[in-house]
Amino acid sequence: MPRSTFHRRQFLRSVACGAGGALVPYWLTARTSRGSETGSRNDRPRIAAVGVGRQGTGIARQAARFGDIVAVCDADLQHAERAKAALGGKADVYQDYRRLLDRDDIDVVTNGTPDHWHTAVNIAACRSGRDVYAEKPLTLTIAEGKLLRQVVEETGRIVQVGTQHRSNRFCQTAVELVRNGRLGKLRQVWVAVPYLSTKGGPFAAQPVPPHLDWDLYQGQAPEHDYRRERTHRSFRWWYEYSGGMATDWGNHYVDIAHWGMDCEGTGPVSVEARGIFPNPAAPEYFSTADRFFSRMMYPGGVELLFFTSLAERMNFAGQTGHEPSTPELIERLFGKDAPEETKTLDRSGIMFLGEQGRIFVNPAGVYGRPAEELAENPLPADAWRAHPSNNHMANFFECTRSREQPCAPVDVEHRTMTACHLTNIAMRLGRKLAWDPEAEKVVGDDEADAWQTYEQREPYTI
Repeated sequence: MPRSTFHRRQFLRSVACGAGGALVPYWLTARTSRGSETGSRNDRPRIAAVGVGRQGTGIARQAARFGDIVAVCDADLQHAERAKAALGGKADVYQDYRRLLDRDDIDVVTNGTPDHWHTAVNIAACRSGRDVYAEKPLTLTIAEGKLLRQVVEETGRIVQVGTQHRSNRFCQTAVELVRNGRLGKLRQVWVAVPYLSTKGGPFAAQPVPPHLDWDLYQGQAPEHDYRRERTHRSFRWWYEYSGGMATDWGNHYVDIAHWGMDCEGTGPVSVEARGIFPNPAAPEYFSTADRFFSRMMYPGGVELLFFTSLAERMNFAGQTGHEPSTPELIERLFGKDAPEETKTLDRSGIMFLGEQGRIFVNPAGVYGRPAEELAENPLPADAWRAHPSNNHMANFFECTRSREQPCAPVDVEHRTMTACHLTNIAMRLGRKLAWDPEAEKVVGDDEADAWQTYEQREPYTI
């Protein structure tokens, strides 16, 4: 790899420290704009893709429109080699991201690792002077979000979280209608995610494949025997590595709800949640809930209902065979005072309910009279507008040049993830929580507050 008397990585670190984080990337002075897909090959940002399974390779493909992929990394070398071939065949292959970050010629990192590795890789990339496109869900715990927020502030790095719905015009339209009062006073928001079965196990322990560094893959998570189902797409159904659907889709949909509620910098004041856990609590079974109902109250009196849309059944990562949701189960899950429509909703998305109307939105469209009337009654010129992004990856690379905040920054997405994590904590402990969004602390429940973090395994502590 190219070296000079004064290495680029050292230069980036020195500027970040000396300029209070107001860091200008080296390619900003290039003749051609780096936010476009054009430009000579020798002045494009150099990108390293860390975590290159299906989603990780997908975001690397998107990033390759704006820069050059020079390195790929995955604890599973088969994934790394496959990604190298898919991304042009020229990238260097790594199994350990720490060796990759030792290079001097990396400018941008895309992070598509499993959820429990997101924060460690994001922090290491920021501290080594790289901007990051970080897959969602942003964090595994609330404590990780606090730490990552601090590191981003200290380093001045640009970190875009992969909540692409913020760059979706339907979602932006819904948020603009709500924020500009077209529903009247907002009183309730529903966030519905599909029912993906997590019934699975017992899974047999197996020999570790030679192409997988199983110790590295587990990272700071507790050590377990290797089971294929603990890796790749089905890692999402183990609490050691993820938060299940509450965080996986929650990061997308709760984020849009918060945006419309104008509470991106705060959070709920109370959380009550119940879940259905289809498997025994044992290491050879999936552990996450596959159906849940969460009731969160926010400052100002707006209530958010976050739940599984039982009628929208989807299969994922080979999981099939949804368990029936009997009337008794539905009553136990939703309670007696939940709106009847939430119990039979057959689509996922966000419903905003105000005193003068309601709208439903997901990435496929925005529905409801306020949206239908928008063509004849457009918002005024001085109306509040959503962040003007229509391409999530392009917005990230534009911000690496301008040093402006991207449309899905860490401080906002941390607050989204906090609500999702609190839902999981309340669900798993089986009791209502009081949350102080200013102090970011569970009030009056030390055991629940301790769940902001998990014990981490050496030597992978964050």
